[in-house]
Amino acid sequence: MEDDDVFCYPYYVDDYLPQEQCSTHHQKSEMLPRDSRKGAGSTSEKPLDAKTLRRLAQNREAARKSRLRKKAYVQQLETSRIKLAQLEQDLQRLRSQGLYLGGSGAGGGNISSGAAMFDMEYARWLEDDHRHTSELRTGLQAHLSDTDLRQIVDGCISHYDDMFRLKAVAAKSDVFHLITGVWTSSAERCFLWMGGFRPSELIKMLIGQLDPLTEQQVMGIYSLQQSSNQAEEALSQGEEQLKQSLVDTIAAGPAMDGGMQQMAMALGKLANLEGFVRQADNLRQQTLHQLRRILTVRQAARCFLVIGEYYGRLRALSSLWASRPRETMMTEDNSCQTTTDLQIVQPSHNHFSSY
Repeated sequence: MEDDDVFCYPYYVDDYLPQEQCSTHHQKSEMLPRDSRKGAGSTSEKPLDAKTLRRLAQNREAARKSRLRKKAYVQQLETSRIKLAQLEQDLQRLRSQGLYLGGSGAGGGNISSGAAMFDMEYARWLEDDHRHTSELRTGLQAHLSDTDLRQIVDGCISHYDDMFRLKAVAAKSDVFHLITGVWTSSAERCFLWMGGFRPSELIKMLIGQLDPLTEQQVMGIYSLQQSSNQAEEALSQGEEQLKQSLVDTIAAGPAMDGGMQQMAMALGKLANLEGFVRQADNLRQQTLHQLRRILTVRQAARCFLVIGEYYGRLRALSSLWASRPRETMMTEDNSCQTTTDLQIVQPSHNHFSSY
């Protein structure tokens, strides 16, 4: 046998023994006479040859690498366990806050993993959004310098950019979850357009909050609003055409094969829906960046503060609406019914009084 053909055992014998047996093995070895532990035919004066030394060195190196691999594997398992525990805590927290599964349990909880992940990331984004809004409010009240205030404003812009990146991933995973807005509060969904805010409406809301504005700034903001409105109309028309095309595709042709051919064609067209959502988000993102360029640092801080407080109030309104007392709901229903009855009776009264 050549030297390179020496079989190397990757483990010591202790690696195969439990800890108790391993200790016992070492104790017994220490109790044996020195000559009996060397093996038959060995003498204390006999030196080890190069082949044996190389084999022992290879065995020690293999055992060392084995222990390192085992240690790394144990660390990996521990890291995975911590991440899993953190994920379970996040899911439980989101369920308790009503943010998981779109905040309303839509679809009986049957949402994709991508949609659930987006809901969790969006909940974290909302926590950071609250922090950014507080920093803007504190900075404006403390009359920070433009340099310090610019850092806060740039952080807000980056914060919104993170949201659009999250939505781009979610659109690829589950565009229906994103475009229906079940991840937002109920009041926010009233103003939803293609899975987000309508830029022209946001500008209209901001104009009265940013005075005083120079004439050039006013022209720039109104020009931005007009271009945003035109882009919104084009996207809305494209979305309506896509919906009509889907209706025609699904309803066309015989259903002898269960409509499988129509379903295949419809699936191909649904890819365009993801494109519309991405374009709408790109319009929203560009609108925020354009506002930042038009406004001064202090005006931009005021702008993002107004946006943060506005959507914070919409979420608060949703919570108040969902938690309103049952007696109030019954009273409002009766009031609405009475108002409807009066509106129905009033034309009849006028009709008869004309004679």
